[in-house]
Amino acid sequence: MNGIFDQLTRSGGTSIATVDDPHSALQEESPQEAAAATTLRQVKDVAQELLKHGLLEQARKPNLYRAALQHHTELNRLLDPFDLALRIDEVRGLAFLVVGEGLRDADVADEWSHPLLRRQRLNLEQSLLVAILRQCFVAHEQEAGVGVGEARVAVEDLVVQLQLYLGELGSDAQERKRILGLLEQLKGHGLVSEVDAHEMLTVRPIIAHVANPENLQRLLEALRAEANAPDEGLA
Repeated sequence: MNGIFDQLTRSGGTSIATVDDPHSALQEESPQEAAAATTLRQVKDVAQELLKHGLLEQARKPNLYRAALQHHTELNRLLDPFDLALRIDEVRGLAFLVVGEGLRDADVADEWSHPLLRRQRLNLEQSLLVAILRQCFVAHEQEAGVGVGEARVAVEDLVVQLQLYLGELGSDAQERKRILGLLEQLKGHGLVSEVDAHEMLTVRPIIAHVANPENLQRLLEALRAEANAPDEGLA
């Protein structure tokens, strides 16, 4: 008596999906089932990437970014129980997480809005560097246009900016160690790229959304006042 494997072997080009058994688990998926499975896979992949990194950049992961646009509603429904929501910045090519409306309304006014930054509050030096980098990014967009090109910054320029607010450490080696340590921490939040061989880095577009610009400006003003009047505390 011939079994199913004998039939498949003898038929040569016959695929598993053509076996004449309407109750077999080996039957081919319908087009509708295949489409639903693809959608589910895309939503899952995008959600996992967002929960891991907090954002998607079109320039770096175009397929996932496109899926985020296509399944925006489904993703927000999935993220809602976590008090998170998906926002899209199509001009800059960004899909990123924000804290849900209900939770954000309950927070204090100076709370960071980006979920990855909320996991660990930034210290003074980190917050200062975010403010400086954001100024560099805004200046780039004002000159080149929103979403045009990359905002590139020299490490040496950032060293000089930090010195204006925090003072000098006494040696170039210490200054470089301080700025590289801070940049490494912010890189983990997706705000900057690696420092390249030319001592340059890219400020990532997500920096336009991670914090309240008015609060960052107040921080710079307070630190500038502190630097000009070292014997007086912050107001």
